[in-house]
Amino acid sequence: MPMDFSTYIIQLNDAILAENGPNLAYLLRPTSPHGKELVKEFRNPTRATMGRYEGCMQSPWDDIAIQYVFVCTHVAKKRYIEAFKEESQLVSLFLRFFTENRGWTLPALFSILRDLRDLAMDADFHAKYNNQKSECMEDSARTIAKAFGHCMTDRTSPPDQSRKWGVYYVVGLVLKSYFRIKRISLSKNILRALQANTDIPPLSAFPRSHQVTYRYYIGMLSFLNEEFEKAEEELTLAFYNCHIEAHSNQERILAYLIPLRILKGHLPSAELMKRFPVLDEIFAPFITAIRTGDLKSFDQALDKWEVRLLELNLWFSLEKARELCIRGLFRKMWVATGKGTRIPISMFHTALTVSGIDVVEDEAECLVANMIYKNFIRGYISHEKQMVVLAAANTFPRVADRPSPLAMI
Repeated sequence: MPMDFSTYIIQLNDAILAENGPNLAYLLRPTSPHGKELVKEFRNPTRATMGRYEGCMQSPWDDIAIQYVFVCTHVAKKRYIEAFKEESQLVSLFLRFFTENRGWTLPALFSILRDLRDLAMDADFHAKYNNQKSECMEDSARTIAKAFGHCMTDRTSPPDQSRKWGVYYVVGLVLKSYFRIKRISLSKNILRALQANTDIPPLSAFPRSHQVTYRYYIGMLSFLNEEFEKAEEELTLAFYNCHIEAHSNQERILAYLIPLRILKGHLPSAELMKRFPVLDEIFAPFITAIRTGDLKSFDQALDKWEVRLLELNLWFSLEKARELCIRGLFRKMWVATGKGTRIPISMFHTALTVSGIDVVEDEAECLVANMIYKNFIRGYISHEKQMVVLAAANTFPRVADRPSPLAMI
């Protein structure tokens, strides 16, 4: 049955009186079917024509209902920047109500903040396409951060009905926005505020989806700050707790977890890579080169994927994985020469030359010294005799067995 504005107001009022968060969220979503019906009813609403509805509900809900009509109208007419501005106003009005209520309002908060972010993305994309300037994503990040503050400061609700149960979901939205607008440094303020608030329930008590998103962004921030041990820990937890059917989320996590695992000496299985063809295309050449010690193929893969890896902030970590390839090459040479304990530096130089890597002998000696320093090879260099003296046992330790491998990067 079609819904007119009077019916919409009644349903809105019923949801508020019943403290029905999911229904309130549905009623405020511009993509819900009733939104299209209200657009048809009002055609071209203005402040003047909608003014007669002021006072039809308890404040601020009369204004929120009017804002909703404006948002739906702009969305229907593909006026994204205007839709974003009206949605921003709707969120501001809702936050006045939110701060005076308990956690039942969280589904509606999550929904309108998601809509705000999506409209901001549409507005910025549309503006860029038309060579216009738009900073809607930045504005939306500020508004979402404000909502985070309102979740944190609930000191009156009973623990099970607290607005604090929205903290990690909203943090996920804020961090996602900061990454999108490349203002990652702003994350520090949010995380500092989160750590300073000691009466928030433990992360493990929150819905699993909130935990996964939070851990993913903490892992990403650690990765970008070159805190690789922490990055691997958080991304591993994010991956194993991610919903089995959330394929794109798993792919996003693995894009950073796979290089970290490679650096630790754990090469992903063919079975895993088959499940993620996009990642397989990027990483397969590197994995094959490491397995075979083919340094030239590794360097060719770095050149081929350079632009994509730089976009993903992965070039540095994969360039570091080149050391595993050098280790593989040197081990092949060691096996081919009979696994002796005394090998001239010239043999290591020859191995590099045969692999298509043009370096002088001094540079080959530096590479061997680096392998020994980083525990890829056990032994020492006799510079005077130009000889590498290798350990009789466990000459090339398993990469994964090295102590704190990620700390050596």
